[in-house]
Amino acid sequence: MRPNSDACFLTRRRGATSKPLAVLFFSIYTGVSSSLKQIVKSSTVSLPPLKSAKVLDQLRERIRYLHYSIRTEEVYVYWVRAFIRFHGRRHPNELGSDEVEAFLSWLANTRRVAASTHKQALSALLFFYGKVLGMDLPWMKEIGRPRTKRRLPVVLSPDEVARLLCFFNGEHRLFAQLLYGTGMRINEGLQLRVKDLDFERSTIIVREGKGGKDRAVMLPQRLVSALREQLARARLIWAADQEAGRGGVEMPDALERKYPRAGSSWNWFWVFPQDTLSTDPRSGVVRRHHTYDQTFQRAFKRALSRTAITKTATPHSLRHSFATTVLQAGYDIRTVQELLGHADVATTMIYTHVLKVGGGGVRSPMDSLPDVALCNSWSLSMTKLAKQGRGAAG
Repeated sequence: MRPNSDACFLTRRRGATSKPLAVLFFSIYTGVSSSLKQIVKSSTVSLPPLKSAKVLDQLRERIRYLHYSIRTEEVYVYWVRAFIRFHGRRHPNELGSDEVEAFLSWLANTRRVAASTHKQALSALLFFYGKVLGMDLPWMKEIGRPRTKRRLPVVLSPDEVARLLCFFNGEHRLFAQLLYGTGMRINEGLQLRVKDLDFERSTIIVREGKGGKDRAVMLPQRLVSALREQLARARLIWAADQEAGRGGVEMPDALERKYPRAGSSWNWFWVFPQDTLSTDPRSGVVRRHHTYDQTFQRAFKRALSRTAITKTATPHSLRHSFATTVLQAGYDIRTVQELLGHADVATTMIYTHVLKVGGGGVRSPMDSLPDVALCNSWSLSMTKLAKQGRGAAG
């Protein structure tokens, strides 16, 4: 999209005489982009040698080198450890396609895991053999991938959301309102920093969302005063950390080394900080972390149990409910896609399937049947006709 728009811009400014310049610009752009793709491809093939001695430490080292998230690291380490233990702690170099297939078959047939979990374990093993052990074997491409079945998301109606929010308290209520009002994922909301709230433009900047992408979402006007109060509470925690000489908060990538004091500044502090200090799992530094996702998940479960809602909702259901409500209000599917941060519009289209049922879809033929109360009169009429028939036959 970028080359075409730039080329059209040059043509509009300079008329027909600038067409060769636009073509030249497009050629240079595509040439550079293809060269960059080749560089990236070659860099992923030639990875630097590993320094760790243990297998799982090598896996962690490679994941961190490729800038994967801490969640991906935890999941991949879990599945590789389970794979090694399944085969009696044999070294993975001694294991091949048969052992991988046996492990995956055990997960599917004995453990009866979901297709998404099956694919997760397979991805971890393929990464381990390809990126850590450096084994580019033909059988890695021949392993069957499980097919994920399409599931409709659990969506709460606005009335159900309002009822659910009544059973949250304090900070958890504000966070639940924020998830429903913006469509953010739970981790995206927890990782918000003070600098990401733009009250002047009524905008929230989501940093490094799924896929490492940034995006902008709306800041609900009804939450402005509550968010300002939350920032005031967070500032008290930040001031106490500064007075105690604690080491600030975590910084993304190499910013902590490039700007050593930025982690202790107010604008980088968490909007929803944790009450207690914690140890960074990668660096081992003791510092202030944002609120744990498990903390809010437990609060959500308690609130849901106190309502009369029978749906199996989770915190992610607030995001589904946001998308469905915005689409039902008449907003464009592409706008909703950008707000949710979906890479493919097909992912956003799942919410249109939800809208096709109920009030926004086909009317059930059951709703067009005559009233059930008429059954009594019909029954009496049929009985009377039957008697008349028997009388005529006699």
